[in-house]
Amino acid sequence: MSLKWWLIGALTTLTLGCSKPELQVEALVYEQPRVINAFSLEDQHGERVGVADLQGQWDLLFLGYTSCPDVCPMTLAKLRQVETQVKDHNLNVWFVSVDPQRDTAAKRRQYITYFNPQYKAVSAPHQDLYPFVQNLGLMYAISEQQEGDYLVDHSASVVLVDPDGKIRAIFKPEFVAGSVPTINTEVMVRELKAIIDYYPG
Repeated sequence: MSLKWWLIGALTTLTLGCSKPELQVEALVYEQPRVINAFSLEDQHGERVGVADLQGQWDLLFLGYTSCPDVCPMTLAKLRQVETQVKDHNLNVWFVSVDPQRDTAAKRRQYITYFNPQYKAVSAPHQDLYPFVQNLGLMYAISEQQEGDYLVDHSASVVLVDPDGKIRAIFKPEFVAGSVPTINTEVMVRELKAIIDYYPG
């Protein structure tokens, strides 16, 4: 073998050896993280929060509302388990209420305290809230006649935001016949750790 071909072979081997293995997860992962546009929401203490509050740690964002009968409390309980099992990483949870009419700051504070008072429970009028939710890649729909015990349709996915304040991944809910669509705790813990290790920030 000539020196030329030996060098080419050696360089190819080195290149392949240094490349990252492919990330094997079910979650939707953005190789190039998606930018979150400037926003202004209110947390459960009446304080304004924006993009800067999503920076410096990993964040999990979930849509819901305090009157939700099943998906929301089940998902928040599961996110509490996930957060506990990934405690080696700086991880925070945001509960984004898509029912601003009923979910006052005081009501959100009381609700989120049941799961973890350190979580953020945020909301805003629909004109500010809807663009933010769309930017996350999620959706919600609410009746124009907001009276009585109305329901709110919303995504059950969980968005992962990296320490730069950008969207890194979306965890989809698990659909099982006869059951409420929620995340699979075991799968999410495993994949969340893999994504954080793959993109250390």
